[in-house]
Amino acid sequence: MHHNGLRTAILLGALSALILAAGAWLGGGSGVRLALVVALLTNGIAYFFSDRIALSAMRARPVSEVEQPVLYRVVRELSNDARQPMPRLYVSPTMQPNAFATGRNPRNAAVCVTHGILVMLDERELRGVIGHELSHVYNRDILISSVAGALATMITYFGYIGIFFGSDDDDGPGFLGALLMMILGPVAASMIQMAISRSREFAADESSARLTGDPLALASALRKIEMGARRLPLPENGRLASASHMMIANPFRGAGIGKLFSTHPPTAERVARLERMAGYRR
Repeated sequence: MHHNGLRTAILLGALSALILAAGAWLGGGSGVRLALVVALLTNGIAYFFSDRIALSAMRARPVSEVEQPVLYRVVRELSNDARQPMPRLYVSPTMQPNAFATGRNPRNAAVCVTHGILVMLDERELRGVIGHELSHVYNRDILISSVAGALATMITYFGYIGIFFGSDDDDGPGFLGALLMMILGPVAASMIQMAISRSREFAADESSARLTGDPLALASALRKIEMGARRLPLPENGRLASASHMMIANPFRGAGIGKLFSTHPPTAERVARLERMAGYRR
């Protein structure tokens, strides 16, 4: 928990330094003052509204227990077993099977599943997936993941709008400097995404297996999810790329920007670990 909090502080500090440096380069003293305001605003948004940014990227909406009784039952049972508060539940309309958790802590957490995963998985497999996402919440992974995703989104946007701050006179960076800003935005975003350790997925898989008592259920779900994600990949745009590290499986084809932002270990390795936990022998 403290480790993720420290990493979050480092990320916020690094973003602030990047914004202040850009402000000094583009506008001198006036640029630094403006950049300071932007940095404070950006940090506040990243910390307090990161969950909304991720949910918005997936066009997710909150659902009631009347709409999704099975989902609510599974989440409630696992939350009670873990003696933790129940998170808010969302459903994304996309047909790709996937899921993610977001928020700052267990009391401000949200779990989102796609329509595709509700259609593809049976209840036993869904329980394994929900256990995985709840494990991210209980392991305090969601703070660093959510803030990193929000920062990546905003840095990418800063890169794209950098061209409007270019100047052609001798005192500014001109078009070349603005173009550099556009290049550095996605690069900085990918560096933030790479700060997310792949080991957290293994840890969440293991925690899910212990919480549900059924490692093979999650293994089966991961196989189906990977197959579905390959068949129905999400469009590789900046907003989705900034949220992709939070999902249980890579939502892209694995090329281009999807490969750049990938933070997921191979599904086959995850499945093999779960099968070893269950004492499974092929």
